Amino acid sequence: MGQAKKKIRILSLDGGGIRGIIPGIILSYLEDELKKKTGNQNATIGQYFDFMAGTSTGGILSLVYLCPDRHGNFKYGARDALSMYIDLGNDIFDLSLQKQMQSLAGLIDEKYSESELENILAQFLQEIKLSQALKPCLITSYDIRNRKSFFFTSADADSNVYDFLMRDVARATSAAPTYFEAARIKSLFGSPYALVDGGVFANNPSLCAYAEVRGIDFGTVLNDPDKPNKPSAKDMLMVSIGTGSVKRPYTYKEYKDAGVIKWIKPLIDIMMSGNAETVDFQLRKIYETLSKKDCGDYYRIQPKLINSNPDMDKADAANILALQEDGLLAVADHKVLLDEIVDKLIANE
Repeated sequence: MGQAKKKIRILSLDGGGIRGIIPGIILSYLEDELKKKTGNQNATIGQYFDFMAGTSTGGILSLVYLCPDRHGNFKYGARDALSMYIDLGNDIFDLSLQKQMQSLAGLIDEKYSESELENILAQFLQEIKLSQALKPCLITSYDIRNRKSFFFTSADADSNVYDFLMRDVARATSAAPTYFEAARIKSLFGSPYALVDGGVFANNPSLCAYAEVRGIDFGTVLNDPDKPNKPSAKDMLMVSIGTGSVKRPYTYKEYKDAGVIKWIKPLIDIMMSGNAETVDFQLRKIYETLSKKDCGDYYRIQPKLINSNPDMDKADAANILALQEDGLLAVADHKVLLDEIVDKLIANE
């Protein structure tokens, strides 16, 4: 019998706005442990996954992790991406008095100006193209003109027709309805698209990642004969990380006669958390069909929101600190699991 091939290491990151701080901290811990166990102080989270998928804030994180420097190396580590949220998050969700009055706090217009978000994305991602991502990836969005899901993938980006600037991809995947204006971007070929946040249909993009990975020849793409082509579930090590579970109850008494305006915010919350839970259920069922050795290679980490406000745009200094605390608590709660993941990431390098 031939030697067993190494598994395809997949990282999937949920949407959740400023709550991206929490997976940012979890991944910073993973990266620190990878450095310790490998002895490579230059190791980055991007090096130890073969594929990344992200929605909204998870899409931004994925693109930052896979962004190359001018030498073709990983430009950013996990702590660089985390600092973007901690240092600049309040600038992204800065609600000026003029904008608040103009939008009626998001009821008749988008709640925030997109200009600061676009400036920060340009600062980090500059003129880098999706085709330059250092590993295969999938970033979700939704095409409101053609009414269909839209996936930015590095596999398609080998053509200018489906290649985009990374900063435009990040802008599109995070164009959350009612929060930011829809993104109008163009491919490098010049084709225009009107896109909104992928969280409207895939806040947890893990199943999208699974479907995309099934068709990729990783041995060829990664130039590694030990990596399987067109892997099935038994060939995948899947790590899926959420931005915190929201269990805010909506009572019958309060919502039985609610109208459109009152339902807007709860619907977004229910839609995001409901999708994340459903995808987790589906993937668990897929992995339950595998042998005992392989069924444990699906990890879903959904941290608890204990100290922080769950609103995805609550980016004041106090809540950013609270999100950091919840991220650190998540590391403590899942330390055994995270250390197990580190060992598997190294074993399948």
